[in-house]
Amino acid sequence: MNRFQSFLTKFLSHIDTMTSKSTVSSPTRPLPSSSLAWPPTLPATTKPPPPPRQVAIPVEDEWGGSVQGYLHLPTSSNTTTTASTTAAILLSGAGGGTSGPSSIYLTLAARLSSLGLPVLRLDYRHPARTRPCVADTLAAMDHLSQASSATRFVLVGWSFGGAPVYTVGGRDRRVTGCATVASQTADATEGIARCSPTPVLLLHGTGDRVLSDACSRRLWEAYGERKGGSRQLRLFEGADHALTGQAEAAERCIAEFVLERAGVLGEVLGRAQGREVLGTSLMGKREMVEGMRDGGDLRGSERVE
Repeated sequence: MNRFQSFLTKFLSHIDTMTSKSTVSSPTRPLPSSSLAWPPTLPATTKPPPPPRQVAIPVEDEWGGSVQGYLHLPTSSNTTTTASTTAAILLSGAGGGTSGPSSIYLTLAARLSSLGLPVLRLDYRHPARTRPCVADTLAAMDHLSQASSATRFVLVGWSFGGAPVYTVGGRDRRVTGCATVASQTADATEGIARCSPTPVLLLHGTGDRVLSDACSRRLWEAYGERKGGSRQLRLFEGADHALTGQAEAAERCIAEFVLERAGVLGEVLGRAQGREVLGTSLMGKREMVEGMRDGGDLRGSERVE
């Protein structure tokens, strides 16, 4: 067993223990009992980061309570990248959850934190409601600023998650990049129109039967052609709402986007160990779907079609 496998085995036990002892009072929504149902095997070329911590972040708005998630902090002795002041916040769809489309948030968080970036996989207090989810995201940014050296943020969202991502990205200049997978247009179009010059990345499957790829096309158009801005649209032929079957390619796109916005992509790709961390295959199709179910991402109206 290599060092990363050993770390992830301890991580599983750590999460189970934390979750069973969690006693956050109402109206905080319970976090799913399992955030990682199998250990992805990253190469042992980098000292693995500490196990993620379950966090409950108070949100001061009309709904009150705390928003929960899993915080992945890099090890202080990580030498794969230069010190980065950029953190990533990963937001799921209409059902909330912490695994993301095809469970890529699990592996994306492991990769990025191994490469020196803090990552927060955030659930929602009130899924599918834009205003409280925007407040959740802003509270998460403030929390990360205190928990790490982060002063800049890249927001990643799936499906409904595009609404808080682009709303906050168009409002708060601490956000230096926005990436979405199969985003909706509702409550997202106005926000993305205000995002420039903040770069955006839109991914969508052409076989999506939940939200047509026309949604991402319209968002790409709404961003417009403004001086200093950058918009990327990548369509995955035949892929469903969770990009099943092409999830690894989608995750690589997002990882490189986050690292580029952090200013460390060249450094990572310039080292064999960095390329290996980004390029290692971590899970199969069945595990991706199971991870979404375990992570709570298929609650409510969210589905994979």
